[in-house]
Formats: sequence, structure tokens, C-alpha cells
Amino acid sequence: MNLKEAGFNSKLIHSGGIKDPLGSAVTPIYQTSTFSFESAAHGAKCFTGESDGYIYTRIGNPTIMDLERTVADLENGFGGIATSSGMGAVNTVYMAYLGQGSHVVCTQAVYGPSRSVLETIYPRFGVEATFVNTADLSEIENAIQDNTKLIYLETPANPTMQITDIVAVCKIAHKRNIPVCVDNTFCSPYLQKPLDLGADIVLHSMTKFINGHADIVAGMIVTKTEADFKKLRPIMINLGCNMDPNQAFLTRRGLKTLAIRIERAQANCIKVADYLENHPKVAWINYPGLKSHPQYELGLRQMSGPGAMISFGLKGGFKAGEAMMNNVQLALLAVSLGGIETLIQHPASMTHSKLTKEGKEKAGITDELVRLSVGIEDVEDIIKDLDQALGKV
Repeated sequence: MNLKEAGFNSKLIHSGGIKDPLGSAVTPIYQTSTFSFESAAHGAKCFTGESDGYIYTRIGNPTIMDLERTVADLENGFGGIATSSGMGAVNTVYMAYLGQGSHVVCTQAVYGPSRSVLETIYPRFGVEATFVNTADLSEIENAIQDNTKLIYLETPANPTMQITDIVAVCKIAHKRNIPVCVDNTFCSPYLQKPLDLGADIVLHSMTKFINGHADIVAGMIVTKTEADFKKLRPIMINLGCNMDPNQAFLTRRGLKTLAIRIERAQANCIKVADYLENHPKVAWINYPGLKSHPQYELGLRQMSGPGAMISFGLKGGFKAGEAMMNNVQLALLAVSLGGIETLIQHPASMTHSKLTKEGKEKAGITDELVRLSVGIEDVEDIIKDLDQALGKV
């Protein structure tokens, strides 16, 4: 059977294609730094690329390649590039497309470190960044310059849950031969496929939904074309932000249950969002599954489900949110997201604390914003926990 034509769950289980010579049902952990060659000639061919043999784990490893091929299949891409963390993936993309005198247009409300490195590190090397509301296409048009080399999107945005029209942005960018990269962490390939919508590159913090068990840190880049793959992979190799084989094994194991985990968490999240929207102490809520979401219709077109992430604000602002977060019992007060556990956190003082006050205000990361990653616990228990915590506000 051709796995390219198989269903999503079948790809989750069977993609990868690395066959163990001893017949292991799962790809083993090839916990080695280096690989031996059959001969001097074989070694030379591995280095020239004439042979598919392995050389050194920083360059390639069977366990890691199994994960790379699987995620690339799920995203309908050419190839995957695994990295040691989500930020390893982000910086590999930045390093590949941005250089002295170049410019990037980026989503305002983006993962905090993805933005802060553009504000604090890359300017040292002559890179300029403009952060805009990418849900407003006119802001993207106005931000593009002659030296714009990349448009970087995160949709839904972290932590505001704002949705950007990937198809429309790609049309704008490609008229000017500008590549588009989409951080697809909040959705995973189960709910959204940016490459199918026109994007050139998609990346993930696999720490989140793809692994789903809060026990590894990992990243992945997937490209639509071979040309972009060949541009990105040497950057990752030479930066040294490669993945570890054991890390790849654990991520691949977690990935196999992605669909059933997301289905359960999403079903829970829909009920939690409905509860919060109707709670008298909640001032506002942003969740793509609610008709009150500003881009609700776009979400229906672009995503196959609303996901398991919510942002909301409480009447009483930060003090109210702080009281709530300090009183949860089932949910964990912790950063990260996309695991089997329900997590709650305060972006303005935690994940996005390094942004300037002005930057946070423009991105909509207000002091009262609380971010909730809904897990797979019994939904009645999640709501009961939120209810008792809100009772302390």
C-alpha cells in the first residue's frame, strides 16, 4: 500500500520507512555518535552524497530520520529537518533566509522568544524586523520592503488566538518572491496544513502537541520543495542544533497518538470555552470554536478543528487572573502547552515577559490575558477545577 495515499492515522503509525535489519516493530534508538563505513570508497560516497549511508549523528541518524520523514508526510512536504528544540527550528529558518541588510515581516503576537531574538540578537547582524497584525492584510502589504526576505506567521497566534489567512498572505508574498514560513505548533498537522495552503516552510515546537507528554523538548522544520530543504538542512547541521536519537524515539512514540489526543483535548476545550464564555467573571474569551471569535469563519475554512487552546481575560484584570491561577488544583500552573495535562499561565509576566510594554500592547498581550491549554482529563473535572478557582476571585 502507498502510504502517501493512506489516511492520517495510518501515516501516524506507519510512516517513516526506516527498516530495522533485525525486524524490530519500531525504529530502534540508534544511540551512536558515528557510523562505520563498508570501505574507504563507501565513506567517500557518503560524504559526497552519492550514497545514502550515515556518517555522524549531527548530520543524520536513522531514528531521527524516521521522525523527519513521518512529520514531512503528515504535512505533505518534501522533507523534514529535526532540531533539538522549537527555537532551534526557528533560528535555523531565520539564519537560512535572513542576513546583513535583510528584513522580515512577522506576526505581532508570536511565541515570545521567536520575537525577542529578532528584537535583541539579529539586529546585531544587520537584520531588521517589522511586527504587524497579520490578520490585517493591508498591514502586511504596507510592511513589505524591497529587502524583505521572509514573512513569518504564527496562526493561531500565541497567546491571543488570532488567525491569519495563510492563502491570502502567500499570494501577497509570492508576487514578490518572498517565502512564507508558518509556525504550526498550536494546530499540528492534524488540524492545519500550511504547505497545502501555499506556505513554503512550516515549523513546529514538537515539545507541544506532536509529542504531547511534556517529557521532551524538540523542533521540526518541513519544506514544500527540495530547494528550500537543501537551503535549510546545512544551516541546522552547521549550527549544531540537531536532535538526539533518544529524543527522536520518544517524540515518534508520542506522535502515534496525536489524532486521538487532539480529538479528546479539543472536545474538552469546546465545553470549557462554552463554560468560560458564559461565566459572569470572564470579561472576554478568544477561542476559534466560538462564533464570537473575530476570525471564526476563516478558522472553519483553514483549520479542520478549533484546537485545544484558549485565551481569556477576567473582570478585575491581572489581580483576578493571579487569584485564579493561584487556586487551580487539577490544572498545572506552568508554561508550555499541548500535553495531556491542562496547563494555565500568564503570558505577560511569563512566556512573553521579555517583550516591551509597547510591544505587548500592540500584540494584544494584555495584563489580564490568561492562556489555557486544555488537556485530556475528564472534562467535568477540568470545569469543576476552573469553577472553584474562579470562586476565589
